[in-house]
Amino acid sequence: MKNFIVIFALALLASCQQEKIGYVDNVKLMDEYQQKIDVESKFKVKADALAKKRDSISQAFQMEAQAFQAKAQSMSQTKAQEEYAAIQQKGQIIGQQLQQQDQQLQLEGQTEMDSIVSKVKEEIKAYGESNGYSYILGGGDGGSVLYGTEANDLTDEIVKLLNDKYKK
Repeated sequence: MKNFIVIFALALLASCQQEKIGYVDNVKLMDEYQQKIDVESKFKVKADALAKKRDSISQAFQMEAQAFQAKAQSMSQTKAQEEYAAIQQKGQIIGQQLQQQDQQLQLEGQTEMDSIVSKVKEEIKAYGESNGYSYILGGGDGGSVLYGTEANDLTDEIVKLLNDKYKK
């Protein structure tokens, strides 16, 4: 009987020491994280500026091509073909330069977003360690949490923590 009570007490004690698990809605977290919002805004401004530059360069090039077409009628066929080839080459060079600028901007944006994601993961890990969590799972679109109680949702706490640290 004495052994039974000891085993019962140990079983009761073991059941009280459950793993502490929480989850974060990844989509909501990133949508509400101010640094991510600021980075997106900054890159939208850069992308808009690049689009305006592209439009003005394209417009100038089209005007140049139209001027050539009017002028080409009074040229010899050989001379017109040479100038047409030069204009085509110039158009290709301009297109390549604009494409490189687009790619550079995309790479820059991706690098900053990757840095933000790493920072968020580090903060979630630090939050979990300091608050005694065994696991913090990722939810939202593509996440691994199919159901979680509201009490285990840490999204708002983590967003607040991240935004408070970002303001400093």
